[in-house]
Amino acid sequence: MEKRCKHWLPKKNRFCANTPFNDSPFCGNHSSRSNGKWIPCSIDPSHCVLEENMEGHLKKCPLLKQSQTLSLQPYYQKGINQQQQDADFTSEMKRNWVYNLSIPQFSYLLSKIRSLHTLICKDIELSYRIPHACDVWIKRQNDRKLPYQEKHVRQQASILGNLEDFGVLSEQYCQSDLSAVVEFGAGRGYLTQILADSYGINKVYLVERKAYKLKADRSLRQIDNLALERLRIDIEDLNLDAVESLKGIPYLGIGKHLCGPATDLTLRCCLGEHPDQDNGKEQSVRPHLRSIAVATCCHHLCQWKHYTNKQYLSNLGITKEHFHAITWFTSWAVDADHGSDVSDDGSLQSPVPPSDNDENGGDASGVEDYTRNMKAMDRAALGFMCKDIIDMGRLMWIKECGLEAKLVKYVPSDISPENRLLIAKAEIPTTN
Repeated sequence: MEKRCKHWLPKKNRFCANTPFNDSPFCGNHSSRSNGKWIPCSIDPSHCVLEENMEGHLKKCPLLKQSQTLSLQPYYQKGINQQQQDADFTSEMKRNWVYNLSIPQFSYLLSKIRSLHTLICKDIELSYRIPHACDVWIKRQNDRKLPYQEKHVRQQASILGNLEDFGVLSEQYCQSDLSAVVEFGAGRGYLTQILADSYGINKVYLVERKAYKLKADRSLRQIDNLALERLRIDIEDLNLDAVESLKGIPYLGIGKHLCGPATDLTLRCCLGEHPDQDNGKEQSVRPHLRSIAVATCCHHLCQWKHYTNKQYLSNLGITKEHFHAITWFTSWAVDADHGSDVSDDGSLQSPVPPSDNDENGGDASGVEDYTRNMKAMDRAALGFMCKDIIDMGRLMWIKECGLEAKLVKYVPSDISPENRLLIAKAEIPTTN
């Protein structure tokens, strides 16, 4: 039997699978040398290297060639879709800020969230649409050897069904004024696969920063007259106007479960900036964007620095700190059992904590105790309210850009609690 490193990995419940280093029972990662200082790789911060080995590592980092190739692409522009370069506000920082509130402050925040939700999030309807065009997938009649999970297929089909209802994926619209699809955060590309199978399309662009196995690319390339291009790039660095083969071509932008700030980066990538009263900056919507459909996800990862509509929330009395607290609450929306009677309509049954007369009014530990003792259903309801507030700000920003837009629940919460869909379309320019 091949020797393996003797370092035990508790999260994986097994020993490290690497080969031991020289005569040591441990591999190079877990030998005594690993007691040194580990720092993030400057090429790819997702992995760390011993500080003493960094110089040598940078010459052979697996992502070095990819990074060099990417930097030469005309569509690569570092941070083009960012607004600020501030450091991230971590989950721990968000939690600590909430726990350090006094009971009156926390009570005010919950009341503010509830009143805001009542004011701006009244009309988010359930729009579960499974179009006939997707029957080949829904009925599992597709003959390709592709992974199939019913809940994902139903989500993908409903996104396309909502686009069809919105007048974007009608046969006439596709044939006359829609030639390409750009899927953001594409992963393996199965949303585009279903779209291409069901409606037909000429060009496909899959935007994804990570490498995946079992991609839909091979199957997509088997479709007649379909050109596929995969862009291995972070959305924040993508200048869509500089993609040579997309220039002058009407396109649809889509994304399923774009985690946290990836939704904001995608919206800014597609729509650019709209008129800004603070600095007089004015730019129009990307001229060839026809429609966009983004299923939002992982609101707990959202950052104020990336958020598209800070001005809108600020006008409603939401500060940067309030926003990060709201993003932290959103994780509660997926805590409960969504096959039960959990509500995703913002119905909070538990009373807000007592404020002025509470004997622990100035004790920060009172907030931590209160949140830990909240009913699971009420934590989920508060989480959904916070998700809606975040997405409603995004919706308002899209409308300010001049698009017709709406926010819907595109599947019931028992299929996925991450069930909000932003959908919009631009006016088709007329030709004389």
